[in-house]
Amino acid sequence: MNKENFPTKLTREEERVIVYGGTEMPFSGEYYDNFRKGTYVCRRCGKALYRSVDKFESDCGWPSFDSEIAGAVRKLADKDGVRTEIRCANCDAHLGHVFYNEGFTPKNTRHCVNSISMRFIPEEE
Repeated sequence: MNKENFPTKLTREEERVIVYGGTEMPFSGEYYDNFRKGTYVCRRCGKALYRSVDKFESDCGWPSFDSEIAGAVRKLADKDGVRTEIRCANCDAHLGHVFYNEGFTPKNTRHCVNSISMRFIPEEE
């Protein structure tokens, strides 16, 4: 996918995380403690990724969701060979990682997502 296909030009820090698979500092992202109703979309392409009803407090330092919008997120083996990376299914933007069997919610899944990889659209908009 060419850069021209993306509606938003990324900052240097957004590019470091979204394009090159970096990670923002824990507890620093703008959505870590956001619990308003709405939808989280990919910062790169605008595709809806997560709903606020699936967000929960995990105290890990990044926004956590126990479910993604169907078909919005791609899961693949991380380069480290241990974790599972999550990427936008539409534009391949790096979102973070998904973890299983931690017991935080009945779904037993935690999508640990970089705030910088998303934009939040409040329900009223």
